[in-house]
Amino acid sequence: MNNKYQEEALQFLTDVLSVPSVNGTAGEHAMALFLCDYLCSHGIAACLQPIDALHANVIGRIPGRSDQTVVWNGHLDTVPFGKMDEWDTDPSLPVRLENRIYARGASDMKSGLAAMAYVCAKMAENQVIPDDTILFAGTCDEEKGGLGAESFLSIATEEQPAFLLIGEPTGGRLGIAQKGCLWLSLTVNGKTSHGANPEEGGNALEGGFEVLQELKRNINSYIHGILGISTMQITMAEGGIAPNMTPDHAEFLADIRMVPALTRDMVLHHLHQLCAEYTQRLDGKVTFDVQLRNERMGIEIPKEDRWLRQFEEILREQELPVEYTGINYFTDASILLRQFPDCPVLLYGPGEPQLCHKPNEYVDVQKYLQSLETYRRFYHRA
Repeated sequence: MNNKYQEEALQFLTDVLSVPSVNGTAGEHAMALFLCDYLCSHGIAACLQPIDALHANVIGRIPGRSDQTVVWNGHLDTVPFGKMDEWDTDPSLPVRLENRIYARGASDMKSGLAAMAYVCAKMAENQVIPDDTILFAGTCDEEKGGLGAESFLSIATEEQPAFLLIGEPTGGRLGIAQKGCLWLSLTVNGKTSHGANPEEGGNALEGGFEVLQELKRNINSYIHGILGISTMQITMAEGGIAPNMTPDHAEFLADIRMVPALTRDMVLHHLHQLCAEYTQRLDGKVTFDVQLRNERMGIEIPKEDRWLRQFEEILREQELPVEYTGINYFTDASILLRQFPDCPVLLYGPGEPQLCHKPNEYVDVQKYLQSLETYRRFYHRA
């Protein structure tokens, strides 16, 4: 990679980071438009997929030699800046200090997004035909509800991708697994009584806490070699009437992060079983209602998968370490796989996962440039 190529690629990353695209703001639409114009200017058939006044995706297609399609995905949005006094630089403006570029989104995940877009644009500009047709999908709203990925699926009903590559921050390691996620709402109805006679009532708060703690113990028993244990925490609890009254109503929210071996159905089956047992034990004085607020499946690419082996070889060719990692948060892959259930997924990007959503977020310049070369070799493997 010559110096001109490097400087041009770094300038493009700076341009991308200079378009603030905090989730829920018009910046997401602006980011999609910026990338669409950029891809089109380099000869790629790209289009904007408007969703609403604030949201849009950018979709580009680069025809390849084979009849199979691979999806390159990155999200356009970032989380908010947070407390500005905790930043040493302005998070809305990229700043290079030595071998790092600081800005909101530098790691999560505009460096991966920019690297993918830049490689596609330069290859198209140089009339290099990729080995496989590449469907570039820059999606909005990943940091919240996944509106962009859902909208992309609505126009991709005829697609049958063979592989899904996501530029999420992995620090240049091969992201072979990610946890699934459930957000559960548990409403508990009990029976009020005088605080001096709790046995006459049904304590909704105690019932909810006991059931959820039992559920947590079960969830923690599922362990993965890279992802560690499945986790659950109560993130909201509300209830109570007065200090001397048994609470007859309570509401809970729980955040569950599941290794791939643990599924939604397994969690819900165990929770319903615990609720039924508790209701029976208290003679119907406490009842439960379970609602699912959010669901993202766990994902893992098999070690023997040909796409993974291909990436391993590309890293070895560059004399880079072949290291594996997993992530505990969800990505757009967990939405995209609803329509492409058999599609293997690999996460690979230059950002550092430990910097996500924190002040003084940055990307290492060398890792960004290395990711460009890795994407380029994957684009054209001859």
